Amino acid sequence: MNPETKTILWNQFGAAIDMLERAIRACPDDLWGDRSRDPEVWAVANHALFWLDLYLSGPVEGFRPPEPFGLEELDPAGVLPPRVYSREELLRYLEHGREKCRTALAALTGAKAAERQRYPWGEVSYGELLLYNLRHVQHHTAQINLVLRQVTDSAPGWVGRTQAGPLPG
Repeated sequence: MNPETKTILWNQFGAAIDMLERAIRACPDDLWGDRSRDPEVWAVANHALFWLDLYLSGPVEGFRPPEPFGLEELDPAGVLPPRVYSREELLRYLEHGREKCRTALAALTGAKAAERQRYPWGEVSYGELLLYNLRHVQHHTAQINLVLRQVTDSAPGWVGRTQAGPLPG
């Protein structure tokens, strides 16, 4: 795959991840763990990060998120994890996802982009799954930002390109 295309994908995918990081950091402590909210901010962040990780991995079979995260997101009943994950835990998961994304995009080839991926909701190429994944991260970042705006009258601004540096190699 052409290096310019990979750089474009990273600049925008990385920007979506940067925006999620800003939303997580901007959330006040009392809102972060508020179990009475629907949606719960921490749970939206966890959901976005779990699927970022899984979709970058490819197939569901054999996927395991890093500790302390579990596979609750795969339960069709929408079960939440057994406890509120801390901001620090989710920021570490975000960094895991950011580096996994950077590595995946740096190594992306035309053959890899064409590989078919199957999920309960359908089948797509890995290349399309990357764009789907970017949109998914941005969607849930917007949810968190909306809650922040409604509750605190403030939300982080737009990131035009990732601040996380270039792709390796």
